[in-house]
Amino acid sequence: MGEMSGFQLGVIGALFLSVASSVSIVICNKALMSNLGFPFATTLTSWHLMVTFCTLHAAQRYNLFESKSIDMKTVMLFGILNGVSIGFLNLSLGFNSIGFYQMTKLAIIPFTVLLETLFLNKQFSQKIKFSLFLLLVGVGIASITDLQLNFVGTILSLLAIVTTCVGQILTNTIQKRLNVSSTQLLYQSAPFQAAVLFVSGPLVDQFLTRQNVFAYKYSPIVLAFIILSCVISVSVNFSTFLVIGKTSPVTYQVLGHLKTCLVLGFGYTLLHDPFTERNMIGILIAIFGMGLYSYFCTQENKKKQSPDSLASQLKDKDETPLLAKDKDDHEVKKSSKDSLV
Repeated sequence: MGEMSGFQLGVIGALFLSVASSVSIVICNKALMSNLGFPFATTLTSWHLMVTFCTLHAAQRYNLFESKSIDMKTVMLFGILNGVSIGFLNLSLGFNSIGFYQMTKLAIIPFTVLLETLFLNKQFSQKIKFSLFLLLVGVGIASITDLQLNFVGTILSLLAIVTTCVGQILTNTIQKRLNVSSTQLLYQSAPFQAAVLFVSGPLVDQFLTRQNVFAYKYSPIVLAFIILSCVISVSVNFSTFLVIGKTSPVTYQVLGHLKTCLVLGFGYTLLHDPFTERNMIGILIAIFGMGLYSYFCTQENKKKQSPDSLASQLKDKDETPLLAKDKDDHEVKKSSKDSLV
């Protein structure tokens, strides 16, 4: 019972940290990009990951956490996949309307459920599916304004959905099967994510904004907001890996839509963004759907705490690197990890 209470407190703490840090960085980045005219989102994300890695490296050197050796091919492919997914999301936003981009983000939940059902044999009850449906309807009402379609934008959105879902599922699966913490996984994969975005970011941003990040004139206030954004990003990246590792990719996406509702609310109160009855109705429906999802998940988790269920979970653990190819049909045992967005 004590371990279960500690686990629940850890989950609550991870969820709170994720919400607080994500809402903070969205407000910071909105001020940076909208008010101060710094539009280079992909390049900024690469800086976030670099600062995150440097922070974790310093923490590891001071023995604040133990670094675990992870199969290099696994962690490299995982890091590249996550970096590519961020790039596709930014390109999707650049080629699509805001409404279609929001539809892309909404589609991540049902696609994740589909992938976990087909490939991981995970079962979702009708109650869970109904609560997710309510959540999606509410967020859709609150955030979607228009749906302008184009071929290139649609392809990029599909690629963004697939890479994001697969990356988040691997974050959860790798961490649990290879028995590594969220910190260890983030520490190992952040350099590869940062490298992908550091190389592609300036090109993507120049293509989308017609501006060169290296030719931009950095004022002191812009530099201050960039530094603040990078500092907050350490907490965002850490809490993302932490939440997915302690819960599931679907729960993380549900949490992401809670952040969307909070950002809409804070945007209205702090930044005086337009806010209508439609926004309010959508947020209330979404919050109700999130409440039902949390309640149903809690009820189902209680049913899973039987000795037979725990024994089955232990039996299912596998230490084989998930992304490494084994041509000789033998397992290469490595200790490894789990995990953003």
